[in-house]
Formats: sequence, structure tokens, C-alpha cells
Amino acid sequence: MSVTSLRTKLAALAATGVMALGTGVLAASPATASDHTVDGCPSGYGCIYTPGWGSHTVDVKFNAAGTYNLSNKNDWRWVLNNQTGGWKFKLCTGYNGTGSCEDMPLDQWRWRDITPVNSVVVSP
Repeated sequence: MSVTSLRTKLAALAATGVMALGTGVLAASPATASDHTVDGCPSGYGCIYTPGWGSHTVDVKFNAAGTYNLSNKNDWRWVLNNQTGGWKFKLCTGYNGTGSCEDMPLDQWRWRDITPVNSVVVSP
């Protein structure tokens, strides 16, 4: 039975790390949602899904800069900011981007009551 010293184990671990860095394995960043379509929300869009906890159907999606008023949108819904290039996607309580606005974080799902939301703002 051979006994491996702590020094040998640490040297092997360090060598593995150096080899991984050399191949780019450790240097690669993880993929983000905004680089591909997620549950029907294309890359570069902000999406609001149909009502319901388990909904995977996009109801409305936005990708061009501007302010968009919503009509007949209510209930709790999933919202996803799948924008690219650092663009912003905001939900606002007033029409034309007024009132209280909430930034939707990039690449993160948010479960929101859309009933008080009357507009969305998409901006660079």
C-alpha cells in the first residue's frame, strides 16, 4: 500500500489547475440566458408570459428601444429580461413609462403581479 504525501497531492492539484487554464477550461465564463432563446423568449427580447405559475408561453415580447403601453394584461406572470448588450427592460405603473418603474435584472426570472403595470420601457 503506497502512501501519497500531502506535498505530492498539492503538486498534482496545482498541475491540473495549470493545465486547465492552458486549455481555457477555467477561463471560460458561464453562458447567460440572453445569448439564446429561453422558453420562447428570443435572445435580445424582454418577455412577459401568459398568466400562471407553470406558464412557458410568451404573451408579449419587446426588443426595440421605446415605451410600450400595455392593455388587458393582468394577473401574476413570469417576466424575463433576455436583452443583450446591457439593454434595460422596465415595468412601469403609469402609461408612457411614468409612475413607479422596476428594472428587470438581465437573465433572471421575476414572478410579478402585472395588474398594476401599464407600460414597459426598453432602452440601451
